[in-house]
Amino acid sequence: MKVFIVGASGLVGSNCMQHFAAQGWEVKGSYFSYATEGTVFYNTLEPNHADNFDIIGWKPDVLVHCGALTHVDYCEANVEESYQKTVQSTINIIALAQQCKARLVYISTDYVFDGKDGPYSEDAPLNPLSVYARHKLEAEQLALAQVANTLVLRVTNIYGNEDRGKNFVSRIVQQCKEEQKLTLKLPYDQFASPTNAMDIARAMFALLRDGKSGIYHIGGTDYMNRVALALRVLQYFPNAVYDLIPLSTAELNQPAARPLLGGFVTAKFSKEYPDFLFSNIDDFLKQ
Repeated sequence: MKVFIVGASGLVGSNCMQHFAAQGWEVKGSYFSYATEGTVFYNTLEPNHADNFDIIGWKPDVLVHCGALTHVDYCEANVEESYQKTVQSTINIIALAQQCKARLVYISTDYVFDGKDGPYSEDAPLNPLSVYARHKLEAEQLALAQVANTLVLRVTNIYGNEDRGKNFVSRIVQQCKEEQKLTLKLPYDQFASPTNAMDIARAMFALLRDGKSGIYHIGGTDYMNRVALALRVLQYFPNAVYDLIPLSTAELNQPAARPLLGGFVTAKFSKEYPDFLFSNIDDFLKQ
């Protein structure tokens, strides 16, 4: 299997690249603004950019699209940029998949739901609340409609090993290791299923290997709010100095609306892969 990962310098993409290669697949991945070891340049918004890697010439069997503008509050104030980096980039990747006659994997989110009745199964009613969420849903639906056998993985609250350590869990770990004092103002009313990026890679590998398509919800075994998640990390650093201030989402006054009861029911995936064990935040921190 030849797999090209768009956005391989990020958290999900880098874990997919690592896992697929370890399983013996031929894999390449791209970066746009931040190069990592083994990645090649590709600008999804300029398919004819002179420096782009020749994906068509490489002839992948699968294109995995991990790229998007994920700063939810920024998207709220920068609607056109959000559209370009999430929807238009996906439109361009769809065209690329069609040219390559490749399958497409699209990474989506629990933000396609309104958070009133989570955790969610795949067939739950959709109701995105923010610019980011609406654009992710639009891109997801375009991928499903225009590329046969598209695989959509909805994921949430992703953490794990990555080059830049940008994710929430890794930032807390790094600050604790550096003995910095942490000030954490976190919502106690936003719940989700924190998920290790390597679990996403492992699940995606199984689904691609077996020719699966459609929508799958992928989530870790934890279901918690951000306060509990931070405390779970901090218990591994007994000498950490921190101020933890629980706030309601209303008190945080974030520009973009959040789904409060988010996260996933993973029954569909678990029924098809009963031997697959998702990890949790403790498994990751014990490493």
